[in-house]
Amino acid sequence: MNYRKKKIKVGFTTGDINGIGIEIFLKVCCKKKILDFFTPILFGSPKLCFYYKKILNMEINNIREIKNFKEVVDYKINVFNIWKEDIKFESIKINHPESIKYPISSLKKAVKSLKEGKIDVLVTAPVNKKSMNFKNFSFFGHTEYLQNVLEGESLMFMIHDILKIALVTNHLPLKKVSSELNIKKIIKSIKILHKSLIIDFSVEKPKIAVLGCNPHSSDNGLIGNEENTKIKPAIDSLFQKQGWLIFGPYPSDSFFGNQNYRNFDAVLAMYHDQGLIPFKTLTFNQGVNFTAGLSHIRTSPDHGVAYDIAKKGIANENSFEEAIFNAIKIFKNRKEYMKFSLSRSL
Repeated sequence: MNYRKKKIKVGFTTGDINGIGIEIFLKVCCKKKILDFFTPILFGSPKLCFYYKKILNMEINNIREIKNFKEVVDYKINVFNIWKEDIKFESIKINHPESIKYPISSLKKAVKSLKEGKIDVLVTAPVNKKSMNFKNFSFFGHTEYLQNVLEGESLMFMIHDILKIALVTNHLPLKKVSSELNIKKIIKSIKILHKSLIIDFSVEKPKIAVLGCNPHSSDNGLIGNEENTKIKPAIDSLFQKQGWLIFGPYPSDSFFGNQNYRNFDAVLAMYHDQGLIPFKTLTFNQGVNFTAGLSHIRTSPDHGVAYDIAKKGIANENSFEEAIFNAIKIFKNRKEYMKFSLSRSL
């Protein structure tokens, strides 16, 4: 059997063309022997790669323009040319309408290819979320768009070897969190997380910690009541009826302060900063954002566009590299799970 045909095809979006996305993409793909593990396909323009290659003074000789998937070649940086016009990238500034148009078209083409099976997994480069709400693109960011176009129920899941944190609510103003929380929504989030740990991370019997919402997890109702009326009933439902190993609600400050997270396979936070602050503090430049619960695999680095260091050649590519290899690992784990499930049904 030809080994080259078995290599996993990893699709990439450009992200914001004024951010660090293309820089970290090129930095990873030009590492020695890294293309032994996957075949990269960037949805954008070869000119964008050559533009960054020049301004960053990078030694890269394997960028290859392709017009269709039959032209994909292993051990090359394949760039699907979806922007046919002659683009002057040096003249496109931050928040210029064209700087927003191009990453959206990159994302749409990449996701279409993912759904059609032309690529195996997708890694998205950072975008400016404020700019993403552009003309006919009414989604706040990647997660919301993927939820709309792929099958399944999405869950924002931040992953690292030492800590995995999922979120019940994503990009939501803090004043709206309490009204968005309810027993049904928390149960659904736990179920998606539980399933992902089994299928995507090969955890046979997941042990999950659920955080409270209020300071000190409300001190038995002294500071709010979400723990008693929403979170604990959801935990009890799954713990008692399903026999799942779901525990909490834990006060988030002491939970992370005493490293209790090390006793669990994953943690479920109620809102964005409750989960992301400890995650990034403990894993920054190594952590990965994974959209769990969907029919296809998408990961991204755990940072943003970083305009302040863009085009200076100093961006750290480690999180982007981790996003690639986590996507590959999840892809393989899903295949093994399907084989195992099929063998048990025969």
